[in-house]
Amino acid sequence: PLKDIAQVFEIINLCVEKLHEQQAFTEPICELIQLCGLPFHKKRLSDEVSYSQTVSKSIAQLGYLMRVPSSQVRIQICKCIISFYNVELPKKLLAGYQPTSANYKIQMAELGGLAETLVLSLALVENQLPEKLWVLKALQYLSSSGENCRLMLKAQAASRLCVHLNDADPSGQLVFRSSEILWNLLENTSKEEVVNQLSNLECVHALKEVFVHLLMHGFRNYDRQLRNDLLVIATLIAENPAAPMIESGFTKQLIVLATFTEVKIPSPLVKGLKLTYSYEDFELKKLLFNVIGVLSKDPCAIQLLSENDVMPALLFYVKPNQKPGFHDWSAAQYEELQLHAIAVLASVAPLLLDKYLSCQANTLLLVFLEWCVGQDPFFGQGNSFHGTGGRGSKLAQMRYSLRVLRSVVSLGDDAVNLNLCDQGAISQLLDILKYAASKSKEKEDAILLEIQADILFILSNLCENDLHRKELFCYEGVDMLIPFMKMDLNKLFSGLGHSRLLFTALDCLWSCVIGCYIAEDSFLEKQGIFHLLDLLALKQKNLNNIILGILVEFCDNPKTTSHINTWRGEKDQTAANLLVQLWREEELDLGVRRDQYGRIVDMKRPIVSSLQKQQEVIPMPASCPSFAIVEVSENIRAKLYSLLGKLGFENLPGLSAKDFVTLAIIRRYLDFKTGEVWSEVRAELKEEFRPVSSDEEALKVISEVSEDVGGMVAALQTEMLESQQHQDLREEEKAYTKIHNAHKQREVVNKSWENFLTRTSNYEALKKAKRLQEKSVEASRSKSKSQNAAVHSTDIKGLGTTVGSGRLVTVESTPHELVGGPLADTDLALRKLSVHGGALKKIKRV
Repeated sequence: PLKDIAQVFEIINLCVEKLHEQQAFTEPICELIQLCGLPFHKKRLSDEVSYSQTVSKSIAQLGYLMRVPSSQVRIQICKCIISFYNVELPKKLLAGYQPTSANYKIQMAELGGLAETLVLSLALVENQLPEKLWVLKALQYLSSSGENCRLMLKAQAASRLCVHLNDADPSGQLVFRSSEILWNLLENTSKEEVVNQLSNLECVHALKEVFVHLLMHGFRNYDRQLRNDLLVIATLIAENPAAPMIESGFTKQLIVLATFTEVKIPSPLVKGLKLTYSYEDFELKKLLFNVIGVLSKDPCAIQLLSENDVMPALLFYVKPNQKPGFHDWSAAQYEELQLHAIAVLASVAPLLLDKYLSCQANTLLLVFLEWCVGQDPFFGQGNSFHGTGGRGSKLAQMRYSLRVLRSVVSLGDDAVNLNLCDQGAISQLLDILKYAASKSKEKEDAILLEIQADILFILSNLCENDLHRKELFCYEGVDMLIPFMKMDLNKLFSGLGHSRLLFTALDCLWSCVIGCYIAEDSFLEKQGIFHLLDLLALKQKNLNNIILGILVEFCDNPKTTSHINTWRGEKDQTAANLLVQLWREEELDLGVRRDQYGRIVDMKRPIVSSLQKQQEVIPMPASCPSFAIVEVSENIRAKLYSLLGKLGFENLPGLSAKDFVTLAIIRRYLDFKTGEVWSEVRAELKEEFRPVSSDEEALKVISEVSEDVGGMVAALQTEMLESQQHQDLREEEKAYTKIHNAHKQREVVNKSWENFLTRTSNYEALKKAKRLQEKSVEASRSKSKSQNAAVHSTDIKGLGTTVGSGRLVTVESTPHELVGGPLADTDLALRKLSVHGGALKKIKRV
């Protein structure tokens, strides 16, 4: 029962005190400890919580009982702890009691800190192997929980276990159980803290000795698995720069083991050593390759990598996948090793450039890439981490080979880049880019996009600052770049890598096209500037900076400005309007003060951002750029100023009055920035010392000049706005005049229509109108009459219209078929008529 546990442990402690005088108490102590391994009982449901403090302290005393100098007692304590995890329900229950929950003892052991005490007891059993193995077994069970692992780590469990890995143990349990506990510590606690405990010379040396022993003498499958587990732990230790891997000789041994099957190394370690083709040895080979990649991050290990022929060993796998050579790996295993080796080569090659060139690695890689795009039948397995996405194709091999070239080319070493270009790498890479682009059209995936981005990056590094290589690029490369500029905006956020691809394409444009007039003209002919401006019009902040930089560089070509001015975006937007809009949006993000019309508010510091205003004046040496200078590279205003300056600030098309107000600020950007720098100089001088009167006067004049420029620009902006306001008023007056004339004309038409209706409906009105017409006709005639002049009547006899006669009268109400014409019944019409079919028709004279 839980209520009796405290008394039981009191009895145990009394027996322990008597044990020093009489060994007969050993047996009762063991029986009582064994009793503690049986299930506890509770009377009420709340007993588990009520007695938790008592039980946890009692169980914690089991760890302290390890001080008893009795092997039998110590082993019984370990068995008792192990029984916590192998609970067997009792066959008979105490009357009125029920067993506690299955995990109750485990929780109490965690609460009492039993694991920490048990780790500390390892020092008491260092020379007693059976007792040590029982303690390790108990710790193995305890390390299954995170709380116990934290307690064990607090007692330096990792270093205590690792130091004794190489102790004599015929059974082999010592290494097995210790490695299992180390694994649990790594999984359940901070990996960095575990590695720090293992990163001392004693631990690394013991780990090395055990690993080499298992490698050389282990023959069972179990031994190989344990060897691989220890190698993983050694790899984690090698990631810590402070670990003495080199000092212990472990680094050299691992390098030799990783490469001895590919190159012949005269080392006694590998003499007579042969790897089988079992799964465990295959895993060992991969782990050794992985160790090479980890060691390559340590500058101190580079010399060892060079001396032990790591480069030739890795380049051994840079060849087409044919039937494996002297290795009898399966096709899938060989492909996985090949991809792993090439992946490690990407980390090692930049560190061993001399070895890289001496082994003709560029040639091997280019030949291998040629095989990757060839038509040779090959079906990649794609069943490993490095083979992802390469099933049934050579994409995985292409991907990692390009990574090697990317890592080497990015160093900017002239010898490596020249060697690549002399072998036709530019043309070959463009062919691979075309191949990858065609595959990407069929089905886009992250690997194809990565391949294209890597090729563009390599080309950028090869062609930068070399005119001849740019000319080689332009014949096919410009055509390849244009489709990237037309990329759908929605794809940039797909997560596959389109954004990276677009950035590398823009970088390639900057490095491979700009500076070569042939390439620039080709890009302009293909409307490349229009595509760049289309991208700029999307107003993606991460793209604006690089696109504006490209456009500024392109403006050195005199043909570019006409292309920029010709471009039209949505709603007939011009490039100048777009650039001014970008300036306003940038200033809004920077928190620059402007009034509602976009005019300057602060005359002294017209273009200062809110962050600059918060920045305190800190005196710095002349070699350090001030905040005003650093700010130029942190936003796009300087590039916008440069680009508009290239276009010319006069006669820019498509600008509104608001744009001209902003343009007045842009035009004076350099003056404002100069004043801003002088303001910083003045503030720094005042912080350090007081300038002499002449210098103070000069600084004051400079400050006033800068302020005057701000006031002048503000006045110009006000004048522009007033002029625009007057122009708007004039336009408004013209619009109102046009509306008034339209209304007046409508009134005249309505009045004319009303008069017409009156004449048609009122005969007296018609006669009155007739009299007015005749009077008007008479008044218009000449008063002097000649004797022989003929007088013609203005009336047409028989005319039945109700409107004033004119030269032409069209009657639309009566169809032409009924009357035969407008003058059919007048004196001017034909006299001979006939009725035919109910209608009047003209009959020709005989």
